[in-house]
Amino acid sequence: MQENNNDNNYHHHHNSQLLPKRIILVRHGESEGNLDNAAYSTIPDHEISLTDHGRAQARLAGSHLRDLISSHGSSPKWQVYFYVSPYERTRSTLREIGKSFSKKRVIGVREECRIREQDFGNFQVEERMRATKETREKYGRFFYRFPEGESAADVFDRVSSFLESLWRDIDLHRLHNDPSQDLNLIIISHGLASRVFLMKWFKWTVEQFEHLNNPGNCEIRVMELGHSGEYSLAIRHTEEEMLEWGLSPEMIQDQKWRINANKANWNDHCGWYFNSFFDPQLDSEDDDDTDQIYVDTDS
Repeated sequence: MQENNNDNNYHHHHNSQLLPKRIILVRHGESEGNLDNAAYSTIPDHEISLTDHGRAQARLAGSHLRDLISSHGSSPKWQVYFYVSPYERTRSTLREIGKSFSKKRVIGVREECRIREQDFGNFQVEERMRATKETREKYGRFFYRFPEGESAADVFDRVSSFLESLWRDIDLHRLHNDPSQDLNLIIISHGLASRVFLMKWFKWTVEQFEHLNNPGNCEIRVMELGHSGEYSLAIRHTEEEMLEWGLSPEMIQDQKWRINANKANWNDHCGWYFNSFFDPQLDSEDDDDTDQIYVDTDS
C-alpha cells in the first residue's frame, strides 16, 4: 500500500531544466551579539548588526560563492536568486555578498520573514538567558520553547511553510529564470533556520536534529542537483565536513546515494530509517501479503 503524499514535493513533477541547480544556505557573518551576548539586553535582536569582521566574512563568502557557481560545469549564463531574512545582520551579509555579483547575474531578491532567527523573547537578560539555555539542553533543543519566544519546532513549522511557497514559485515560474541557464538559489538566514531547513528537506528525525551542530558565521552549505533529480550535500561537501556538522554515517551514506538515486529503491537502501521507527526484526502474520509499505521519501 503506497502512501500518497504531496508534501512540498513539486520538484518531482518538473522538467529538470526548471529546477535550481543549487540551493545554497548561508548563515550571516559575525554579529555584535556573537561577539558579546550582552548586546541582546539593550538592542532588539532584529537590529543586531555585523561586526567589521562579519562584513569581511560576508565579502569573502561572496567571492567563494561566485567561484563555486561559475565553475564545476555550470552554464556560462548562470543566474542567482536571493532569499534573505529581514534581520539587519542577514541583510548586511547579503549586501556584502552581493558585491561579488553583477546585476545581470541577479534575477531577483526577496525578503522572507519565515526564515528569520528563532524568537528568544524580547530584550534578553544575559544571566537569565544563560540559565534558560542550560534548561534547554536538559529538555531537548527541538521541543524546548523559550519563555515569550519560540521552540525549534515552531521554526520548523514556518520554514516548512516557506518551502511550500518556494516550490510554488518554481512551479508557477515566478522566478522568471531562463531554463537554459543554471539557477542558483541563495538563502541567507540563521543557524537554527538553516538546520531545520535541511531537517525538513531530507526528512531527518528529531533525534538526528539533536546531534546537528550550528553552522559557523558565513558558513556555506550547498545542496546540488544530482543526476537523477535529487538534491545532495555530498556533491560539494566531503564526508569529514558532514561529520563535523553532526550527520551520522547513515545520514552521510544517504547523501551520497542521492547523487545517483533511484527513488524506487529507497526503502532497500535506507533500512536504517525504517528501523528507527520499528523493531528491526519486525514480522507479521501478513508477511505473505503482496502489498508493500513505502516510507514517504518526498522532500
